[in-house]
Amino acid sequence: MKRIYADNSASTMVSPRALAAMLPFFSDHYANPSAIHECGGQAKKALELARRQVAASLGAMPSEIFFTSGGTESNNWAIFSAAESGSVRGRHIVSAAAEHKAILKPLERLSERGFEITLLTPDRFGRVTPESLKKAVRDDTILVTMMTANNVVGSFSDVQEYCQIVHAKKALFHTDAVQATGHLPLNVRRLGIDLMSLSAHKFHGPKGVGALFVKIPKLPFPLIDGGGQERGARSGTENVPGVVGLAEALTEAVEDLKKNRLFLTGLRDRLIQLVLAVPTAELTGDPANRLPGHASFVFAGLGHGANLVNCLNDEGISVSSGAACSAASKEGSHVLEAMNLNPDLASNALRISLSRYNTMEEVEYIAEKIGFWVPKLQAENSRRENPRFFSRQNVSSAPSEP
Repeated sequence: MKRIYADNSASTMVSPRALAAMLPFFSDHYANPSAIHECGGQAKKALELARRQVAASLGAMPSEIFFTSGGTESNNWAIFSAAESGSVRGRHIVSAAAEHKAILKPLERLSERGFEITLLTPDRFGRVTPESLKKAVRDDTILVTMMTANNVVGSFSDVQEYCQIVHAKKALFHTDAVQATGHLPLNVRRLGIDLMSLSAHKFHGPKGVGALFVKIPKLPFPLIDGGGQERGARSGTENVPGVVGLAEALTEAVEDLKKNRLFLTGLRDRLIQLVLAVPTAELTGDPANRLPGHASFVFAGLGHGANLVNCLNDEGISVSSGAACSAASKEGSHVLEAMNLNPDLASNALRISLSRYNTMEEVEYIAEKIGFWVPKLQAENSRRENPRFFSRQNVSSAPSEP
């Protein structure tokens, strides 16, 4: 059975182009980029070329790009750095209850240190309205952090309008653009962003490498001390193969952005059309303003979304019930609950995220299997006193494929 991978919001396949760019830096040009000999110089040259590539893809300057281990580090670095630099002026930070845990957890830590955190309630599409942001931002607000696109429901926001509201109060604006980078047009200058986080493995680059954009003349406070790499802002030997792969994957994604967006929107819209024909299926997130390959649903009466995920997995389909970092949790999605969905319904979620490597035939197969399993799971759940997390063997198998 050929496996269909449709969990690209969790992680993507490394593109052949990015992999080819990385390989020489494992075997031929493996020196430390801080070394002053010729081999070190080759690695350093690749590192700085990658920095220029990333900057060009985002409308930034190379000096504004800092390489990290991924989106979580970039988010932590942005938040703690902005808090440190702005604490003289104020100690108020604004964010949203539907943000990723890589935002919410650092904010919890700052709250323990005496910062005042305001978490705004999103609308029914998972976005913060400009009106509620205007009411929340104060003269002592030093940072607003809002994601560009939500990882659970796929809705994207008007970051440019957010920036205008925030800058009117002379605060900094950070965006977690991990889900959006490489999939939506992002020009940090045009949008007015001060800090932006991204992660390579969300746009067909390698895992374990990301970047933080910081608008000059600001310099982030060091999160990691040591040998002074990344212009003294982030110590530790740079992951040269990973950085090269990130840069190449991002360059490729931006070059093909319009083509990929058109293709993925077609797949996504067909998937949504087919799945909404299944009884009790409801689309979550914005029907139109959502990531091109992202579709998210809830189904009443499954017991838990993981039940459907497990059945689809046995059919050769890889999807998720929400964020990958919370996949093992028996609780409902904090994002869906922040959107005021009933907690029982929020726990019956399914997220399908497509990439340019998926096909229309795969989309139709996914929808067919959802249509087969949902009523079976609902019937089984209605017969159980304790419906959560039952064995796959308790449900009769789907007919085998010819």
